[in-house]
Amino acid sequence: MILKPGQIAATALLVLLGACSIPAHAQNPPDSKLDQWFKAYIEQVMTDEPMTATRLGDHRFDDRLEDLSTGARTRRLQRDKNALIQLPVAVNYKNLSRASQVDFEILARHLESKIWHSENFRTFEEDPRVWGEYLTESVYLPLVQSTLPKETNLKNALKRMELIPGVVDIARKTIKNASRAKTQTAILQTQGAIDFYSKEIFLVTGRPANDSELTEKSKPILDALGKHLEFLKTEVLPTSGENWRIGRTLFEKKLDYEIDAGLTANEVLAEAEREALRVENEMVVIARQMWARSYPGQTIPQDDAAGRKQLVVKALAATAKKHGQPDTLVRDAQSTVAEITKFIRENDIMRLPAPDRCAIIEMPEFMRGNSVAYLNPAPPLDIKARSEYAISPPPADWSAQRVESFLGEYNSAMLQILTIHEAYPGHYVQLEYANRVPSLIRRVLGSGTYNEGWAVYTEQTMLDQGFGQGDLGLRLNQLKFYLRAVCNAILDHKMHCGEMTDEEARKLLMDRAFQTEGEAVGKIIRSKQSSAQLSTYFVGRTAFYRTRMVIQQELGEKFELGRFHEAVLEQGSIPVKYLPELVRERLQRPRSAKVD
Repeated sequence: MILKPGQIAATALLVLLGACSIPAHAQNPPDSKLDQWFKAYIEQVMTDEPMTATRLGDHRFDDRLEDLSTGARTRRLQRDKNALIQLPVAVNYKNLSRASQVDFEILARHLESKIWHSENFRTFEEDPRVWGEYLTESVYLPLVQSTLPKETNLKNALKRMELIPGVVDIARKTIKNASRAKTQTAILQTQGAIDFYSKEIFLVTGRPANDSELTEKSKPILDALGKHLEFLKTEVLPTSGENWRIGRTLFEKKLDYEIDAGLTANEVLAEAEREALRVENEMVVIARQMWARSYPGQTIPQDDAAGRKQLVVKALAATAKKHGQPDTLVRDAQSTVAEITKFIRENDIMRLPAPDRCAIIEMPEFMRGNSVAYLNPAPPLDIKARSEYAISPPPADWSAQRVESFLGEYNSAMLQILTIHEAYPGHYVQLEYANRVPSLIRRVLGSGTYNEGWAVYTEQTMLDQGFGQGDLGLRLNQLKFYLRAVCNAILDHKMHCGEMTDEEARKLLMDRAFQTEGEAVGKIIRSKQSSAQLSTYFVGRTAFYRTRMVIQQELGEKFELGRFHEAVLEQGSIPVKYLPELVRERLQRPRSAKVD
């Protein structure tokens, strides 16, 4: 049942939201009604789904987990259906300010998307990976991210740990008709969960490996996970098929909900194909300028398709030689951060949030192997929590050859691009801005296309403004990283709308996007396990870039890059289709004095 405005179980949510809980525009009665309605709805959601509350940063429910049975999930679906019906009855859209109309549209679209996904994808049955989120993340997040006292977080985590065997039991009764790719990943995740409760949890809590309380709480979990691992290997995997393609009809609808950019699937594919050609040509130009310095005395490859590809490959190989060592990657990233943030301030790329709550850490061992870096942001309802920019040394059990390949791929130039993307001024800065947006709807219902698009947009922007002082190797790696995002959109479409084979996908990623075989294989697996998300990077970046080009042309000499970026970031993680309208409106008002 959806609580009506004013029926929130307690004032705790308002306390959590603090001074930013009521947007300025919500002082108008119709706008305020929308604000209060959403607070009632999200309060019900967090009560029903403690893991959702944890991810949002509301830690009142960190000692429990939601009921994951079929009946409970059906009741939550009905809750959202009721909410979609009640929303236009409770809130008159026509009476809202334009800012609140956007919020209304975001909320309605979110509900529609949740309902559609629930009715068209049997995730809990057909995707064994989804259960992994409850096995480790449910315990890990409160321990590392909650700003509650450490003793409280540990107490909550221990309570949740008691529930994990029950989750495993429901999972084994629910999982069926899974695809092979998803099952194989679920097996790896389950092994990772076993490692977490047998080793890493002691590191996270700071307790000794022989701590009796943690050992006692972990034992039933480890027993349950051992049985679950055997279940996945012996019962689920043998019956798993290659039923991972969702087909054109579902893909087109899912992509529309995912990107919410006013583009069709075919339009995204056509744009990505054109952009891939443009970026490939630009990489050839850069590689040609690098040749004489990288390979003195050697004749440049022939100017045909094969020669141009060889030219870029060899130029990239030259940059790969400059890299750190496994035990220096975190320090290398820290020094890169200092250089990047100094450049941002001195060149007014935008004002950086203060205080800086981004911790640069070594990625926990149990999370390594898939990427060299990630950003775990502060949640929107606990904005004083720290964000973690995690850097991964290669796993300890890798061979020397594989380690060298890994370090060459994530060389010194690429590490700078990664830091721009993940932290400054990419994900960390953008999400810190988003957490300061007065609108609760925008803070909670952020757009992944906006988030990923902004991070990709900043890579080129930083270099265009002079970061790296024109270093050609840095530019070549930036273009390679961007080409990866472009080809992701092509891969996404052709894997699910067509009949692209693994070999065709490998050729796209290795021959066109210059990825290593290991990276290509990993991306192919990822494309089989998800759909539509791989397109968000390219679609989002294109929206930011085009919005800037249009507004820069409109303002001419009055255009200020830093002010434009802040006008973009101050909207929160909105669907990118709203960017031109809202950014133009924001630029009509004075620039904010600071970001805090």
